[in-house]
Amino acid sequence: MSKILYGIFCMTLFSCSLMENKHNKGSFAYDLDFLCGKDSVIILTSGESKIIVSPKYQGKVFTSTSDGENSFGWIHYSAFEGPLDPHMNAYGGENRLWLGPEGGKFSLFFAQDSKMEFQNWKTPSAFDSEPWEVKTKTANMVSMKKDMQLVNYAGTKLSLSVARNISILERSEIDALLNIKMESDIKAVGYETANTLTNTGNFAWNDTTGMPCLWLLDMLKPSDHTTVVIPHRANAKPATTDYFGEIAGDRIAYQNNVLFFKADGKSRGKLGIHPGAAENVAGSYDTEKKILTITMFDISNGSYLNQEWNTTKDPLTGDAVNAYNDGPLADGKQMGPFYEIESVSPAAFLQPRESLTHNHSVFHFTGSEESLNMITMKVLGVSIDQIKTALK
Repeated sequence: MSKILYGIFCMTLFSCSLMENKHNKGSFAYDLDFLCGKDSVIILTSGESKIIVSPKYQGKVFTSTSDGENSFGWIHYSAFEGPLDPHMNAYGGENRLWLGPEGGKFSLFFAQDSKMEFQNWKTPSAFDSEPWEVKTKTANMVSMKKDMQLVNYAGTKLSLSVARNISILERSEIDALLNIKMESDIKAVGYETANTLTNTGNFAWNDTTGMPCLWLLDMLKPSDHTTVVIPHRANAKPATTDYFGEIAGDRIAYQNNVLFFKADGKSRGKLGIHPGAAENVAGSYDTEKKILTITMFDISNGSYLNQEWNTTKDPLTGDAVNAYNDGPLADGKQMGPFYEIESVSPAAFLQPRESLTHNHSVFHFTGSEESLNMITMKVLGVSIDQIKTALK
């Protein structure tokens, strides 16, 4: 289907307004109208559940809804006004794809021999500002692709391709994937993303050339009542907690192999779960709005790339799962606020024409706390009450 037809599809079926957006800011209707004015977005639907996918904006799932009212993703409206930012164009999006590593001697974000500091940091345009190609589309699935030529910190020129398949899920499919049985009062939206990285060059990626990894980031709306919940395996020190300086003790807690992290968008901090301790799920809960978010992703026995901004650490000692809480920088400026739940693939040691796939799924639930509690107990291993009190 052509770009023009996508625009007609969006406007006729979902009443996008290209004039004044009169909906409440932050609602799904507002976000849909806003995004339709920026791109011929694709809407995937399952019952009342919908997700908004944007080929122009790097194949992002910008946001989703379970009822046509709540809009779960964080969208940075002012970023669309331009001009392009030299470091990163933070359009938002509740599920976006980057490639790593961000730092280290195989970094994709710093030019060779440059000092790893903010003024030299630049997100590659291929997954920051360039459009992606739509390959196929149905009512509940879209497939997109992007060919890339990247140069890493080691000076290696990498030829690669990324394919991204996004599918919205039926209610029964959500139950099956999470091994739950939703109560009738629960409203839900869920989708799967299958992300495939292919080495399209003529040499193998190894520990001399460097190699990328797939990196999935979910940008969500913070609040004083939101807590990130990350189950982990027994480990003396399961998490890295000093990516941007050590996280304050009152913002993080460990209880019975579960990590709790405050997601209020008021204090900048990032943590990561070591591969040996990582489980394949994470989530968050807003106790005021009663919004439960679950993410599920692949965990591998492979080596994970260190993403920290230095060249001295072993590049294959990175984390498998991350969470980030936005907050003001030293000068008082702030991109968000938002928070993120992230997963990465292992390092892609690929031969020419060989591929690696990383799956990452997102689910949102609203309903009574009694019904939501059944989901948190089954999937995250904690009760709603435990989430409410963990950081008090």
